[in-house]
Amino acid sequence: MAEGEKSLDGLELSKQWLEAADSRAELFRYLKEQVPQIFCLKKESTPQEEEELMQSRLLYPLECFLFGEDPQEGLEKLKQGSTSSQLCGRVFKEGETVYSCRDCAIDPTCVLCMDCFQDSVHKTHRYKVGMHASSGGGFCDCGDVEAWKIGPCCSKHDPGADTAMVTDECGLEPELYERAERLFRILLHYVTDFLVWEESHDLSAELQPRAKDNAYYCVLYNDEHHSYDHVIYTLQRSVNCDQAEAQTHTALIDKESNSEHISQQPLRVEILHSAVMAHQTFVLRLGPWFQKIIGYSGARKIVHELIFCSMLMETEFKRLFAIEFTKHYKQLQRDFIVDDHERSISITALSVQIFTVPTLARQLIEVGNVIKVIVGTVMDLLREHLDDNNRFFFLGYNSDKFSRIQVIFHDLRYILISKPSVWTEELRTEFMEGFKVFLGLLKCMQGMEEVKRQFGQHIAVEPEWEAGFSLQIQLRHILAMFQDWCSSDEEILMVAFKECHSVLMQCNNQPFHREATDYYMCKHIIHVHPYKVSQEPEGFDRTQLVEHPLRCVVLAAQVSAEMWRRNGLSLVSQVYYYQDVKCRDEMYDKDILMLQIAASKMDPNHFLMLVLLRFELFDYFNGSCSSKDQDELIQWNRLTEEMLYLLIVITGERYVPGVSEVTKEDVTMREVIHLLCIEPMAHSSLVKGLPENESHETGLESVITKVATFKYVKTAEESQKKRRTHEGNDKALRPPMPPPFCPAFSSVVRLLCCDIIIHVLRRVLQRAAEDRATHWTEAMIQRIVKCLREKSSPSASMSMDTSKPEESAQDKEKAERKRKAEAAKLHRQKIMAQMSAMQKNFIESNKMLYENMPESGTQGEPVTTPENCAMEHRELCVAVGPLRGCSPAEREVLTCILCQEEQEVVAQAPAMVLTACVQRSTVLTQCRGKIPANRADGTGASYPLFMPPELAVGTHTGSCGHVMHATCWQKYFEAVQNMTRNRLHAELIIDLENGEYLCPLCKSLCNTVVPLIPFETLTFNYENAEIIGQHLTLPRWIQILSARIKGLKSIAQDNECNTQASSVDADTGLCGEGQPDFRSILSYGVQEPRKFSESIVEMLVVCATTVHRVGLQTGPNELCPRLKAIVQFSAAQRLKSSQAVIQRHFNDMLGVLLPVIGRKNTPSILEVDFFHLLVGLVLSIPSLYQEEAVDLQPSAVSSAYNHLHILHMVTMAHMLQVLLTSTVAGEETEETRAAAELYAAVSHHTDRLNPDVSGSSVAERVKRGMEPFLRCAALFFNCLTGVNPPEELSSTAVTSQGQMEALCSYLALPSNVFQLFQEHRDPVTPLLQRWCGNPAVTKALRGKIQTVRCPKSTDDDRKHPTLCLFCGAMLCSQSSCCLSQLDGEDVGACTAHAATCGAGVGMFLRIRECEIVLMASKTRGSTYPAPYLDDYGETDPHLGRGNPLHLCPERYRKLNQLWQQHCILEEIARSLEVVNVMFAFEWQML
Repeated sequence: MAEGEKSLDGLELSKQWLEAADSRAELFRYLKEQVPQIFCLKKESTPQEEEELMQSRLLYPLECFLFGEDPQEGLEKLKQGSTSSQLCGRVFKEGETVYSCRDCAIDPTCVLCMDCFQDSVHKTHRYKVGMHASSGGGFCDCGDVEAWKIGPCCSKHDPGADTAMVTDECGLEPELYERAERLFRILLHYVTDFLVWEESHDLSAELQPRAKDNAYYCVLYNDEHHSYDHVIYTLQRSVNCDQAEAQTHTALIDKESNSEHISQQPLRVEILHSAVMAHQTFVLRLGPWFQKIIGYSGARKIVHELIFCSMLMETEFKRLFAIEFTKHYKQLQRDFIVDDHERSISITALSVQIFTVPTLARQLIEVGNVIKVIVGTVMDLLREHLDDNNRFFFLGYNSDKFSRIQVIFHDLRYILISKPSVWTEELRTEFMEGFKVFLGLLKCMQGMEEVKRQFGQHIAVEPEWEAGFSLQIQLRHILAMFQDWCSSDEEILMVAFKECHSVLMQCNNQPFHREATDYYMCKHIIHVHPYKVSQEPEGFDRTQLVEHPLRCVVLAAQVSAEMWRRNGLSLVSQVYYYQDVKCRDEMYDKDILMLQIAASKMDPNHFLMLVLLRFELFDYFNGSCSSKDQDELIQWNRLTEEMLYLLIVITGERYVPGVSEVTKEDVTMREVIHLLCIEPMAHSSLVKGLPENESHETGLESVITKVATFKYVKTAEESQKKRRTHEGNDKALRPPMPPPFCPAFSSVVRLLCCDIIIHVLRRVLQRAAEDRATHWTEAMIQRIVKCLREKSSPSASMSMDTSKPEESAQDKEKAERKRKAEAAKLHRQKIMAQMSAMQKNFIESNKMLYENMPESGTQGEPVTTPENCAMEHRELCVAVGPLRGCSPAEREVLTCILCQEEQEVVAQAPAMVLTACVQRSTVLTQCRGKIPANRADGTGASYPLFMPPELAVGTHTGSCGHVMHATCWQKYFEAVQNMTRNRLHAELIIDLENGEYLCPLCKSLCNTVVPLIPFETLTFNYENAEIIGQHLTLPRWIQILSARIKGLKSIAQDNECNTQASSVDADTGLCGEGQPDFRSILSYGVQEPRKFSESIVEMLVVCATTVHRVGLQTGPNELCPRLKAIVQFSAAQRLKSSQAVIQRHFNDMLGVLLPVIGRKNTPSILEVDFFHLLVGLVLSIPSLYQEEAVDLQPSAVSSAYNHLHILHMVTMAHMLQVLLTSTVAGEETEETRAAAELYAAVSHHTDRLNPDVSGSSVAERVKRGMEPFLRCAALFFNCLTGVNPPEELSSTAVTSQGQMEALCSYLALPSNVFQLFQEHRDPVTPLLQRWCGNPAVTKALRGKIQTVRCPKSTDDDRKHPTLCLFCGAMLCSQSSCCLSQLDGEDVGACTAHAATCGAGVGMFLRIRECEIVLMASKTRGSTYPAPYLDDYGETDPHLGRGNPLHLCPERYRKLNQLWQQHCILEEIARSLEVVNVMFAFEWQML
């Protein structure tokens, strides 16, 4: 359709709809005709065609109706006339990063998006970073003045001083407003009708098509009960499709969410008429259109984001929506309970957006009594769990349904998050109504899940206690919030106390079974009801306030005394969580507080008698019972300990505001000190050990600087003792004096001075004095001492009397220690004087012996002049050429780590081997993420003779350095294989099929061994070398080499000799006339090859086989000729067939530099890495000395000249490569003549394709490009010859110019490397023309290669974004949409990326989990701490704590070192060795 025709039709249609009496009917009539013609046709159209039709025939007319003109012009006018809103309103996607200010946020639900946070004042405050957990339950609170104490707006949403906060006035034109209201009303009704449409065959009368088609669709719906793989499997079986097609269908079904658990419920499948399906499809497609107009999108989330971007962005609409939401709250929650989707995509998740607004929450209490509604909803949903006594009993409860019910308590917390500052009469009335309903919930919890002690037989079935306990945990913060609300108004507080007391008195679930009785002890009488916790059911009814907390504490004590062993582990777990730091604030702590209140108001003797009665120790201390049963005596001892401990807690637990004169900071400080007294702890461990408030804050940051300095200290206790000694204090760290009680609690200390406590202490001490071991314990005595110390608190009168004796005793002890120290010092001085006298006598007696000894070890040594020293130094520091230094001749004796026997490393001795690991590596690659293509000549990836300069993939061999006998290693390796085969998941740690094992000493991962070969002692005749050097110049060497290659080829291929002779002769003619003889190469010195023992040769075969198999990714094949060549080449034992292969490879490599052979497709100098070429040429040139019947190798002098000429040739070629590829300019210097001359020659041979640059820039460019090559060459020749390098190369004080000169000196190169071209002008000039004239060079110079990385399209719902730390690529891990095929197997994005980027090895940062993932193959991997630390030096996996994180340079360096040193495989093996893996993780799906 043409653009003009399209505009005309759209405008005409919109005009008809606008002028019609019933716009809705006209619009529906049009949709009735058009929608079935676009969607769900029999002839399936492409998504692009469908999108174009929908845009032109449906959405475009709607936009014309909305704007009354061309939509593009209307949108532009709308953008120009609109002002930026103060509210950000960014809707968060699942996993999106959010920020919450811990200083300014009203509650933890107030969050900012990243953009607003970066431009806000909160960036410099204490903030928390997190990942948004839901996929549609929140938006950015920037601009909401009720969400922040200060700084509600960022700089982008700040309205300014002259702008009002939020106005409800509409800024639209009246005509546009009228059209928008009419269109949105029609479309929203249309959308909502089809979102809940239940008819599968028919439409409404307005949309019913004239001619009904018989086309139907089978629709499979998404749910939260079936896994991804389950749906794929079902589709493959039912639809008979392949796996790829099933995955595509499943990805479409699973568009919104994915469940992790599998259910036996059937998949929901329905049959829909094509017209119904078409309209439902169009309804979902309207989402992006609404997003463009008013900003919402999604399928099931359509309602969420529509409300976010429209109603919740306006104050009045938000209030009206909240009222309606509250009216239907109960039904919405009921629907959510029976729903199969998560809360994040449920309408109930919107409660956080309205209940957390303080003003809106109070309005909802006043208008709709939302507290009563929420608590009433919980009661209705839990009513089925009430027993006959109207108490909860959760036997056989549905855990999934119960967990959904518990979510409702979050809404109650949201309502109570901000207590009111001003109370109205209506707010008081409605709040108390809701509070009464909440007390009804507590009444049903009173006495639930009662426990009775089991006698005789162990309990058969463990009772279900988790439901009741989790219900109590959910109310933990809600109870504190209700207390805050009630304490903010005196009238409310008094009414709440009365209501609590009234409801407590109604709880009659546990009446006393016997009448009150008088109990006597120490002339004191108490009149109470008999009750034994161990014999009667433990419930929650209380006739007196002290009964309930005392019974709970006694129950915990009896469980500790193992009196409830037959009740199983459920009771032990309840007692544990009852006293746990995260749960105790509303349980154990409140019970102790109630006991302190009772102790302060009751007679201390009566209180202690009641405690003894409930502990069932009254008769025991009254002397009216005795027993010889050892178990019963142990129980009595344990109960006595717990009872004394309870008294210590009641009198000493004063760090509660209101009980003593302390603040909240003092309480937190005391908790921190107690935790640090146990052991040194990290900041995160301290946070875990501290109780949290309703905002998940512990208050640690406010006191931590007053308590401790975070640093790593090995001996913290010793440091404290030294510090106290230096300050003159006692080394003993005595507990501090407790703070004084408040006046209302000051009488609690009377417990320690009353008759009953004295009687109890006397009995315990008397039994200890009688040495009746079964009637007392050491713990009792310790607790008694603690009780006596509590009596010396600031509230007791005897504190001043006991201080002076303590001080005098300390002074005496210090004086005694000082006297002993002085005596010991005098004794040591006396002994030292005696030893000194004896030494002098010995010297006098043996004076002649001392006179004959040389001073300072220098006598008898030859005297050397500085000139001789300099000459010797120069000789020892040259590794190449006729002036090379000597190899070290030191004996090397090593110890086997297995048998601990020593052995000297000798060529003919049994082999000593190093553990080693061979792996493919891309650490040095310059083309990361690309797979090198195979060359046309077959020398590509199958057998890479030439390494490209990009260093695509290499082979790395590393060793931990531990040495073994070859025979010991073989026995160890066989034992490891036999033992590991039976181990669980052994294949995850080591790959037995590929020869992997762990080093016996350090457990490093290894897969081969490297035999130790000593340096060959060379007899180097410098005079002979000088004479040979006069004849064996570079031109002569090239001629001799060419003749030798020609002769060997003539012998091997007589038929090809004549055809290639002309080309060879012509090519070698560049070196001058007078071609040498075929065997003239042997005239410059040969010798017999070095012999090795059979053991060393065998280990060389093992090593070479591993290198060949791993480096080339081929199976082990000992018959491979190239493998034979590698082995024989390494072992220096030549076979004819292997030597032919080595000679052919040498010819191919030499063809890059010299035109000595007629090889086709020789790579240009821009396609070869010259260090690899240098190594290959140096190590393979001895193959040219091999005769048919004689084993020969070049002599030391011949090798020296071979190495020198090869190095010179390769260096010059590499210099040319640097010139042709580098673009770095430099400053003009004096050292430019040779560089300018070379550059002129290169420019001449390349037809002036290079840009004109100065000689100084050429010199600087070449120096910079040559340095890495020269350093690698120096390392290579150092390992090959053993000649020590100059000290300048290892010194950091030497300048770069000095190190460059030292490198050149070590490699026998001129310090000005450009002189090479001048010294060898005659032979190099034709070579220079050949190198530069290669077509590949000209092509590279004329066109620059641009690498454009095309990342995959991003998805807002990406759950696990992962960053490759090798190349920086962003991947989507553990996502079905990014699966790919690798070796015929489905793998995740990270696994597929690691195959190309790291040769199978990967290092990834999972951003949202804040952890590193190390991968070694499709089946092996491990996690590693991320290099991001918080201010306390700790990592934060999964951002659990949310502290701001910063990159740690030291950890990043270690991570980089782990990669560059090829230790990833080893780290994975160590990690898997430590962790006991029961179920293997599918690393290939990452």
